[in-house]
Amino acid sequence: MQNDAGEVVDLYIPRKCSASGRIIGAKDHASVQLSFIDVDETGRALTTAKPYTICGDIRRMGESDDCLNRLAKKDGIMS
Repeated sequence: MQNDAGEVVDLYIPRKCSASGRIIGAKDHASVQLSFIDVDETGRALTTAKPYTICGDIRRMGESDDCLNRLAKKDGIMS
């Protein structure tokens, strides 16, 4: 729902799993969100980051490491 200014005013905005595209429910306490922060050549953190969200079902299957590797390769973070 949006207000007159066009801002989102919903109380709960569901997240989607980065690997499977499934909506992560409010009671999925096994889900995680990881943010890969960009750093400069001296190792200082920049203001840009790439968040990845993994749902609890994928973590239970033990596939979260493979999914993160695949997503990072697709985004050019990993080679």
